[in-house]
Order: sequence, then structure tokens, then C-alpha cells
Amino acid sequence: MAESEAEVPKAKPRPIVRLGIFLISHSCLFSVICCTAGVLTLLLLPVLAKNTYISENALMPGSANPMFSSQEVSEANRLVKSLTSLDSKPVGSGIESQRLIAEYMSDLGAEISYHKFYPRSNQFHPLHFFSYPDSGSTRENVSCISHGLNTVGIIRAPRGDGKEAIVLVTPYNSLKVGPGEALSLGIAYSVFSLLTQVTWLAKDIIWLVADSRYGEYAAVNAWLRDYHMPVFSGLSALKAEICPVSNVHNELKENSVTERKINDGFRRAGTMATALVIKVTDGSEHFEDSLSIYAEASNGQMPNLDLINIVNYLAVHRQGLRVKVEKMRSLINCKWLKILGEILQSLGHVAKSLNPQWKFGIPAKDYVEGAATLASSLYYQALGVPTGPHGAFRDYEIDAITMEISSRVALNNKARKNDFLLRGGRLIEGVIRTVNNLLEKFHQSFFLYLLTSPSKFVSVGVYMIAFALLVASLPVVAASLYADAHKVDPSFGIDKSTPQASATDELSITPRSCKWLNAAKKVFLVHLWGAVVSFLPYFICQIPSCTPTTSFVVWVLLSSFSLPILSLILGSSFSYGRPSQPQKRDWTLLKSVTISAAFIGLCLMSVINFATAEIGALLMVPMCLMAQPLKLDIRSRKLRKFLRVACNLALGFLGFPPAGFFVLKGAFEGFGGITVGDFWSWLESIWSWSSATYLYIAGWFERTRS
Repeated sequence: MAESEAEVPKAKPRPIVRLGIFLISHSCLFSVICCTAGVLTLLLLPVLAKNTYISENALMPGSANPMFSSQEVSEANRLVKSLTSLDSKPVGSGIESQRLIAEYMSDLGAEISYHKFYPRSNQFHPLHFFSYPDSGSTRENVSCISHGLNTVGIIRAPRGDGKEAIVLVTPYNSLKVGPGEALSLGIAYSVFSLLTQVTWLAKDIIWLVADSRYGEYAAVNAWLRDYHMPVFSGLSALKAEICPVSNVHNELKENSVTERKINDGFRRAGTMATALVIKVTDGSEHFEDSLSIYAEASNGQMPNLDLINIVNYLAVHRQGLRVKVEKMRSLINCKWLKILGEILQSLGHVAKSLNPQWKFGIPAKDYVEGAATLASSLYYQALGVPTGPHGAFRDYEIDAITMEISSRVALNNKARKNDFLLRGGRLIEGVIRTVNNLLEKFHQSFFLYLLTSPSKFVSVGVYMIAFALLVASLPVVAASLYADAHKVDPSFGIDKSTPQASATDELSITPRSCKWLNAAKKVFLVHLWGAVVSFLPYFICQIPSCTPTTSFVVWVLLSSFSLPILSLILGSSFSYGRPSQPQKRDWTLLKSVTISAAFIGLCLMSVINFATAEIGALLMVPMCLMAQPLKLDIRSRKLRKFLRVACNLALGFLGFPPAGFFVLKGAFEGFGGITVGDFWSWLESIWSWSSATYLYIAGWFERTRS
């Protein structure tokens, strides 16, 4: 009977289990392959980019002939001339320019209202992080002359039901209207004038003349906040405890002609389908008129790709404008990037010679420009700071972009100026007419994408491959470390890799499986420390008259002292004595738990902001894989160990946010005049926008400590 039992074959593990065992046993090779493949895939994204296309058939851009004519151009010139002549006079508070714009609106029969707002502080508050757009509070000691005043005009659509609207935004400084601002107001007014006469309009048109004396974003965001929140009092009652009854609003309503059409309450239209921010810059182009598109919003949010495709199509194929998106200029002249582009171009030629249907590779020049555009798109999405006032609309799930039109020459010539206004007005008219055809909100096309040019993009299904390859090695290495830590336990003298352990021994070994709880406790302590570090700026900002340099020094000192205090409270220690075998096992478990936490954090961050997770993975994955106690490597006196120490120190230095900030700023702008206060000022700009990148920067103690 014993012989028959011995002849029974053992059940083989499933293929997926055998694959997991194989990967764990070869975790080092697997990590090298995955990290290399992830970096190469990231470099290949400009080659893998696809041409843009309009997904929503109902849009039909360019299907109708433009109605914008020389008559509207004369209207634009009239407003520009009035603003320019007004700007030459000492106006003082800018009331005259606002009254002038309101008069022009009233002549068109639009509903006019003023929106008064007060500057809001961007003070960091941990309880408001990610909670609500513009969670700042009104600044203290505001007065009647320290507020901004937006002018709003609304056209009711003859074929609409008042449930949808399109927004035109023209930021301008009411105290001094520049030439570019005057032209942007002229273009918007001419289009606004045309839309009061058309019969095909099915969506209400809102023209927001945003007072940008306290910032373009602040003016637009204040209006959007009040638009989406109920207001139960009129403009004259707003801040009545501060301003007297004879306020600026009453001064603006002194004109009896427009008084009947100016509403005291907050006027609204329907749900916003889209928003266009119109800006005109001084002539700086050498070849042709250009249009720059800015689309990045807070925390990497992007508008629907169809909106960018519409603007790009109409600008290029209807108005002959050169469309541009932001590029990282420092990469244009990068030698290694040019060499890589030439290699990929050669590989493309070889692939095409083998099979003409294989379309791999692009010209080296296009690759360099695509990589520079891709890097810029990644950077601004990861930074989490909007690139224009359009970002305020994305916080309310409204698709919006900023259109910055630039002329190739100065607009002193009247004929050249009229041609510029004609092309700009027809472009805006075409975009509005296209969006007017939309039967529902933008839902086709992509919301998650990276641009490599105005007409090429990388979808989420492609760029996630690079991130997945980078982080794929983390769980495998964590499992391998956990398995190595439990093979041999010298404290008991039992080798778990041999099958001779008795049942009594197994019962005595069972408590060892809970040793990972000590490592988890230390990792939890570091994460708790990171949370404390992220909250400290709120208290530091309460210190009066504190310079950025002083704030940074105080932040570093308080952060350094908080770790020992938390260690004493939780009874956890990070110190290691001589490198005994049990301590090596404890370090292995600690690294396993740390890598697991980093993997979970990167995956969660990829849901919030992919660009932040991608850049974080490029920095954190090598640090996690190569991290070892420096004492153990130094005492070994081996060349391989010393090389690993050098790599760990280099990665730790670059992963240290202040050091990385100074290195990058010095490389791009020069090292002259850089102070530690610059990092604090940059950090303030990050947290004021509730950027997810701030969570990474506040946790730099955790990463460098691990």
C-alpha cells in the first residue's frame, strides 16, 4: 500500500503559477527588461502618434460659407479705435472702458450685467485640497477700489430653448487696455455683432469681458463660481458692509441710454457647451499668421480632442493660419534626440524596403519636434497648473481652450489689420457654428491624450503601455524579496526550502509570517510623516512677514524634527547596527513592503494624473529597485557594490525635489541668481492650484528615506 501511494503523481501547478514562480526567480532580469522597454516605449511615442480626426459627425466643420464680412470688420475697428483713444486719457479706475464696452453691447440688443468680484487668496489649506475649485477665501482688508468688475453680455438664440450656451471670453486689463487686448475685444465684438443677426443660432451666446487686473484665471473663475452657485442678492447689495451705496456699479449706470438694459442681478444662460478664450498678441512671426492653442487645465485635465480638431481644421484649411502647440524649446537642439531621430528614420526606411505596407518611422526633424511637443504636454499636465483662463472651465467639466492669434507683422497698416481681423473673425464664427451643430455635449473622441503636434496625438491606450512596463517590475520584485526573506530564518535554524520540516516546526515557524507587520509599521510611519510634512506649509503661511527663503528653512527644520517625534510616539526605529543576518532579513521585508506601497501609489496616481505618475515612475522605479543600506554596500569593498552606492546617491540627489528643481532650472535658465526661496515660491504655485504633484513633492522625505 505504501508503494501504491508513492506511485501517485503529484499535481503540477497551473501554467500561471509556474509563470509567476519563473518571474519571481528571475526578478532581476525581468526588472531590467521591463524598465528598458518602458523607457524605449516612451521614446517611441512620437512615432506611434496617429493623425487626429473628428469623431462626432454632427459637427460638420466648414460645411457652411462664412457670413463674417467687411461690415463686421468695420465694427471691430470702431471699437478698437474707441478703446485706443480712451486709453490715451487718464481714466484712473478703468470705469470708462467698462462703460464703453457696455454701451457697444447695448447697441446690439444684448442683455448686459456687471459681475463684481474680489481677489481671493490662494493660501494653502489641507482640508480644501482636491475639494472644490478655487477654495481660497476673500482677502482681508478689501475696499471698494480693490475689486474686479466683469462685463457680461448675453444673446438669446432665436432657435434655442435657453438650455445651452457657448461662451466667448476676452481677458483685458481695465486700467490699461493694450493693443493686443483691444484687437481681441474687437474680434469678439464683431463676432458678437454678427451673431445677433443670424437665424441659425440654436445656443445662447455669452460674451464675458473678464477684468484681468488680478489675473485672467481669477476673473473667469470668479464668474464661473457665481454662475454655478445660487446668488440671492443683486450686485448693489454685494459687500454692502464694505462699499457704500454709491458704488462703481451705480457710476456705470449713470448713462440713461444703457441703464434700462443693465441688470442688477446675476444673469445666466443655459448649460455651457464649450468656451473659447480669445487673445491677440503682438506680431512676432516671421512667415505667416499663427494660432497657438493652449488646452491643459488643472491636474492634467484636457478638453475633448474634437474641440482642438475643429479649431485646427478651420484655422489651417479655411483661414490659412499656422497652428502651434507649446513645445519644450530646450529639446529642439538636443543632439542625442536628433541622433535617435535619425536612427528611427533609418529603421523606417529599412522596414519600408522589406515591406512597403510597413509604415514605421518618421523624418528625424518631425521626431524631434514631436518629442519636444510631447515633453511639453507631459510637463504641463504633470505640473497641474492651467496654461490659461480656460482651465477654470474644465473644473466645471466644460470643454474650453485658449486661442492666441498672432500676426506675422505689426498691424500698423490698415489693410493688413483688416485682413487679420477678417481671418480671426471668420475662424471664431466657424468654431461657434460648428459647436452650434452639436446635439449633445462632447462625448466622442478622447479626453485622455498627449499631443505631439496640432494634428497628431497619442491616445491613452498607447501611452499607458510605457507606464505599465515601468511599474510591472515592482510587484514581481516585491514578491521575490518577500520569498527570499522567508527562505531561511537563522533565529530558528530551519530552512523552509527543504520539505523535512515537521508539523511541530511548522507551528513554531508560523509567527515568523507576521514579521512583515514590523516593516509595514515603518512604512506607515514614513507615510504618516509625509502627511505631516504636507500639512506644515499651512501653519508656516500663518507666520507674518515671512520670506520664501525663511519659509523654506522653517519647513525643512520642522520636517526633520517631526520624524524622530513620530518614531518615539509609534515606537518604531530606523537605525541598524552591525549587519547581522536577521537585520538583513528585516531590511529585505522592509524593501518589499516599500516597493508594494510605491506600486499602489503610482497606480492610484495614474488614475488622477497620468503625466505625474509617468514622471514619478521614471524617478521612483530605479530608486525602489536599486535601494540598499549604504553601510552594507560600503563594508563589502566590492566594485559592484560601490557602483550601486554611487547610483543610489545620484538617484537620491535627483529625486530630492529641491536639488532636482535647482538642477533643471539651472540647465534651462542658468544657475545665476537661484536661491532656496525660488523652490518655495514654485511650491506655493503648485499647492495654490491643488495640484497632485504637490503630494509627490511633499513626500520627498519618504522617497529619499526609503
